[in-house]
Amino acid sequence: MPPVRFAPPTEVPGLAARRIAADILDGVLHKRRTLDDQLDGAAAHPGLKTLSDRDRALMRRLVATILRRLGTLGHVLSRLLDRGIPTDAPRAQSALLIGAAQILWMDVPDHAAVDLSVRLVQSDRRAAKYAGLINAVLRRCAREGQPLIDEVKAQTLDVPPWLMARWTAHYGEATAKEIAIALSHEPSLDLTVKSDAAQWATRLHGETLPTGTVRTLLQGSVTMLPGFAEGQWWVQDAAAALPARLFGDVTDSAIADLCAAPGGKTAQLVQAGARVTAIDRSPNRVARLRDNFTRLGLEARMVVADATEWQSENQFDGVLVDAPCASTGTIRRHPDVAWLRQELDIGALMALQKRLLQKAVALLKPGGTLVYCTCSLEPEEGEQAVAALLSAESGIRRAPIDAGEVAGLAEILTSEGDLRTLPCHLPHADPRLSGLDGFYAARLVKS
Repeated sequence: MPPVRFAPPTEVPGLAARRIAADILDGVLHKRRTLDDQLDGAAAHPGLKTLSDRDRALMRRLVATILRRLGTLGHVLSRLLDRGIPTDAPRAQSALLIGAAQILWMDVPDHAAVDLSVRLVQSDRRAAKYAGLINAVLRRCAREGQPLIDEVKAQTLDVPPWLMARWTAHYGEATAKEIAIALSHEPSLDLTVKSDAAQWATRLHGETLPTGTVRTLLQGSVTMLPGFAEGQWWVQDAAAALPARLFGDVTDSAIADLCAAPGGKTAQLVQAGARVTAIDRSPNRVARLRDNFTRLGLEARMVVADATEWQSENQFDGVLVDAPCASTGTIRRHPDVAWLRQELDIGALMALQKRLLQKAVALLKPGGTLVYCTCSLEPEEGEQAVAALLSAESGIRRAPIDAGEVAGLAEILTSEGDLRTLPCHLPHADPRLSGLDGFYAARLVKS
């Protein structure tokens, strides 16, 4: 008689996606690991390989929604818990956040959100004792959660207080609140296309922005979208696509890109006809840059080096410095930044930005153009960095940007003629199609 074979037990659909979401949330909130590190590359969560494309997209959206609404979630759960969120079992905290986020903001049936969160804690030794509590709290959340959100709608709980204080001081209270509202919306997918933006907007069910970027709400794996494999476009926020254009006509110009990876601006310059030397200190990031350029069918000289120490025999017609920064302008796309950055980080980054600017001046030919940019909303990393350079270097002058160079969007230019985009810029009737990353850019010329 043949041996009896038992089929291995199958896991409840969707539980694996939520378990990995809980692991990644724990990585951000308790181990200070970035989303990028946990989602891509050698250190990515090993369980991602086992998820279907659909579950992977769900997991990413779940994590992003929680981080985007973390302050509001904390308020709602604190009102529903007599003794606060359990602190002795991280999985219980994650299960509450995951369940509540689905109930309040995602298209998931309430009963499924509750059931899967309960299963999540039941499978964890330390958290299992909280299964009954989580079941009760999430059921209350389904009944009472929306009024609790309405209580704090006028507040800005989803932005850390130190950041909100900075933005209020620099941009004014009204604009700071507009920025906070913009950060609460899930952003669209922005693409820089090689040519025929209108055609690609049609094929990708999106629209063409005034600046030429194609914006679409399509979700899922980017690699499966039309034109990706053929190298017809690359992912790049509409604001990030502006600084490289400030060089003007770069046909046959020699340009150094001092912090090149992931390579969107490098690709723009090469596509426009420049001979680009792309420098980045990370071998892994340069390897990814090479892969991207192979797909795009573009060529550039790539160098693994610390740009502040790199030596060149020749000077350049143009130098682009997309400097490492606090990245607070990218929170709408990278919501972990809000909770990983600290105000102390800015001082250390300012010192690096100063060294990069000094190196850029040294590499620039007389008459050459320097474009300095950061994806930060903090003035120390933008306006103040350039002001310090101009006062220290008598041979450098500002070349103001004209509204005509940025599709007539005068609101994204400062009174000095620099670029300053905010997350609340480029409004749209559909909030998902509005907004820009926060970017600063200045164009300088060496006499």
